[in-house]
Amino acid sequence: MGIVFRQSLSNTVITYLGFGIGAVNTLFLYTRFMTAEYYGLVGVILSTSAILMPLLAFGVPNTMVKYYSAFTDRRSTSGFLSLMLLLPLAIMIPIGLLSYFANEAIGLFLARKNAIVGDYVWHIFSIGLGMAYFEVFYSWSKVQLKSVFGNFMKEVFVRVGVSLLLLGLYLQLISVAVFINALVALYLLRMFLMMFYAFRLRPPEFAIRWPSNTRDILYYSFLIIFGASASVLLLELDRFMINQFIEIEHVAYYSVAVFIATVIAVPLRSMHQVTYPLTAEIMNRQDLTALKRLYQRSSLTLFILSGLIFLLILLNMEDLYLLLPPAYRGGTLVVFFIGLVRVYDALLGINSAILYNSEYYREVLVMGFILALLIVLFNLWLIPLLGMNGAALASLLAIGIYDSIKLFYVWKKFGIHPFSANSGKVAFLLLSTGTFFFLLPLPFAPLWNIAIKSILLVAVYLGVIYRFRLSDDIHDLLSKLIKQAGGPGHP
Repeated sequence: MGIVFRQSLSNTVITYLGFGIGAVNTLFLYTRFMTAEYYGLVGVILSTSAILMPLLAFGVPNTMVKYYSAFTDRRSTSGFLSLMLLLPLAIMIPIGLLSYFANEAIGLFLARKNAIVGDYVWHIFSIGLGMAYFEVFYSWSKVQLKSVFGNFMKEVFVRVGVSLLLLGLYLQLISVAVFINALVALYLLRMFLMMFYAFRLRPPEFAIRWPSNTRDILYYSFLIIFGASASVLLLELDRFMINQFIEIEHVAYYSVAVFIATVIAVPLRSMHQVTYPLTAEIMNRQDLTALKRLYQRSSLTLFILSGLIFLLILLNMEDLYLLLPPAYRGGTLVVFFIGLVRVYDALLGINSAILYNSEYYREVLVMGFILALLIVLFNLWLIPLLGMNGAALASLLAIGIYDSIKLFYVWKKFGIHPFSANSGKVAFLLLSTGTFFFLLPLPFAPLWNIAIKSILLVAVYLGVIYRFRLSDDIHDLLSKLIKQAGGPGHP
């Protein structure tokens, strides 16, 4: 876990840098330099592309991570990687042709409530393609145990590009139409840069002879399409369906609230870059003791970090919304519901990685597909009833059910769970610390209130974690930081 924590820390720094840039874009640049209608349009384009991405990738990113470590000779590895590069084309080409020839019909469906969306079918496909092959090349580098550059490209590159484009929009150097076309170019450029990096780590050696277990690989990839699609639907379907039922401006308001809550997921996303291939390796050698240790330590570390971020967001929510334009200030319940989802995800640690790399992935994929249908039903019911709050509640219900089933399934099949005595102590610390600071009013300007409350909360929370050594990983990290700062480290 030590090497995982160190590599995850590097990824966390990069991811938070990306989220910092994303925060500037989402909370300030988009909301001031682009109308809510066009901001909502950008949100619909990106969410729909993300929904399309798992289908276009044909399950290859997960398949590559699962099977790569099982190949031991160069010839079979080359055959496997060649298959992984070509497999997405089997579905990209037909969907590309469909997008071209049925452009008008698809546009009419997307524009049922908001006509502005109908002209961007090809943009959605192009971004989806860029996302799909980026993930393929990212997995190519991850199986070489190199995840930092890919994480930088995923979390920082596009956001920096968007910042520059929004500034160009503000200075009237470009139009909104040019902005959206340039957004497509950014995703395609990121795909090519990731490809060049991945091929530098291991140049492709195209082999016509496929691996002996090609049938199993294809079957797994086919099933993963449904599993990955279900996961993406649980995260992205809400914005797509908001566009189908209410005015597109609400997609913009919802996007701001969801972004605030999504910051909670940064430690989970960063750690998964390392733990997913490591989990696959542990399961390939069938080391249940190591798997249980990784499961519990990842859960505890992520629960501590995500819980702290959740508190920071909730306790500063009122002041944070005062910094936004008035139209964007109605998303408190969205932040709360989505925030709970993110904390629960983090608490489960490597739960999903265990299942997707096990012999039980078929059952889990079926569950995921059923629950994807469930979130559609929840959205159909709750969005017309509660608007964007209904979309957030639908996500909370569907993802909560899905995660709980996966948690039970791992416990039933492997006899392990992510919880320990320290998990309960951290939960009590979160509740007590949150209650104390909620009852501590500050009379200053919003920025000062946020700064003061955040510093005090972090100091108290991490101080207790460190003093009582609730997590060895975080204790070791804090000890190093204290030592580097010249402080009296704790033995």
